Amino acid sequence: MRVVVNYVFLIALAFSSSVNAFKPLTGYWAYEEYLEAHPAEHDLTELLSYVVKRDAVPLAIEQQRPVSISVVYPGQQISDYWRRNLTAFEARLKELKIDYELKRVFTRPNTDLRQQSQSMMEAVQEGVDFLIFTLDTTRHRKFIEYVLTSTDTKLIIQNITTPVRSWEEYQPFLYVGFDHYEGTQLLTDYFKQRLPENSQYSVLYRSEGYVSDMRGDPFIEEMSFRNDYFLDSSFYTQSTRDSAYKAASVALKRSDDLAMIYACSTDVAFGAIDAIKEQGRENVLLNGWGGGSAELEALKKGYLDVTVMRMNDDTGIAMAEAIKWDIEGKEVPVVYSGELTLVTSEDSTERVEQLVSHAFRYSDK
Repeated sequence: MRVVVNYVFLIALAFSSSVNAFKPLTGYWAYEEYLEAHPAEHDLTELLSYVVKRDAVPLAIEQQRPVSISVVYPGQQISDYWRRNLTAFEARLKELKIDYELKRVFTRPNTDLRQQSQSMMEAVQEGVDFLIFTLDTTRHRKFIEYVLTSTDTKLIIQNITTPVRSWEEYQPFLYVGFDHYEGTQLLTDYFKQRLPENSQYSVLYRSEGYVSDMRGDPFIEEMSFRNDYFLDSSFYTQSTRDSAYKAASVALKRSDDLAMIYACSTDVAFGAIDAIKEQGRENVLLNGWGGGSAELEALKKGYLDVTVMRMNDDTGIAMAEAIKWDIEGKEVPVVYSGELTLVTSEDSTERVEQLVSHAFRYSDK
C-alpha cells in the first residue's frame, strides 16, 4: 500500500511479506568484495589503516609549492561528523608538515545542490589539486564523471566506501568513509536481540539517495526478509529534524503496537525523539547513526537506545595521509573505511569516555 502524505512532503510505504527482498546496490562494489577482488588494493588499504592508528610521520620530501585543496561538505546539520572530519584532516596535515591551501564550503544536506555544484565547478576551474566532497545523488555522479575524465583534479569522495564498478579504469583518488552496511549490520544484530519476533517497526530514511539505500534497505532485508519482524511503514524525509518529526508522528499514530523506529541519520533520529516525546511513546526503541556528540548526549539522557559510533577522526587522518603519500610519489589505495562500534544507553561512562578519546583524538583538541 502506498500513502502519499503531501502536507509533510513525504512518501510513506506500508510493507507486507510480498515486498521484494533487498538486493545489493546495482553498479557498486561492496567494500569487502572490492578488496577481495583486488588483492593489491587490499594490501594498500591495510597499510593505510595501520598508518591512521600511528603517530604522524612528517613528509619525507620538500614540496615545490603548497598543495591546493577544496572541500564542499553538507556540514549544516546536527551531526558534527563533517566539521570534526575537517578539523582532524587539517590537524593531521599540519603534523605531517604539509604546506597546503584550503577552501571550504558547508551546505545543507540534499538541499543546496546548486551551491554545491557551483562551488565544485569553481574549484575545478581554478585547477585545485584535490577536491573533497560526497556522492549521494545523480547530479553528484555526473559531476564526478566529468572531473574524472576531463580534468587533472584528484577527487576524494567522502562518506562512501563502495567503489563504482563502471569507473574501474578511472576511479577517484580515494573513497573514504565508514562502511554503511557494516554499521547497519551492527544495529540489526542489536535490535534482533532486543525485540521479540513479529514486533512492528518503522524506518525513517534520509532523502532519496545513496546513504538511504545503504543504511535503510539492508536493515529491512535483515529484519523482515531473513527474520520474523514486521515493517509497518517507511518514510523518505528531507534529511532534516522537522521532516523526520512529521514522519515519525505519522508512524506512531499508524500503530499503537509500534516497537521500534529505525533512523538513518542523526538529524532524522532527533526528529523521531521529538515525536516520541510528544506522544508519550518512550517505550518505542530508537537508534542513532554515527555516534557524534549530540547522539552520545541523547544516549546519556535515555532519548536514544543505541547508536553505531564512528571513530570519527579516522577518515580525516586517512585523507591527510593519502595526500602525503601522493606528494611522495607513493601508490594510494582506492578505498578506506574507518572503524565502527556499537554504543548503547546502558554502556558505562568509562567505556564511552574511552571511545570518545579515540574517536575525537584530533577534533576535540
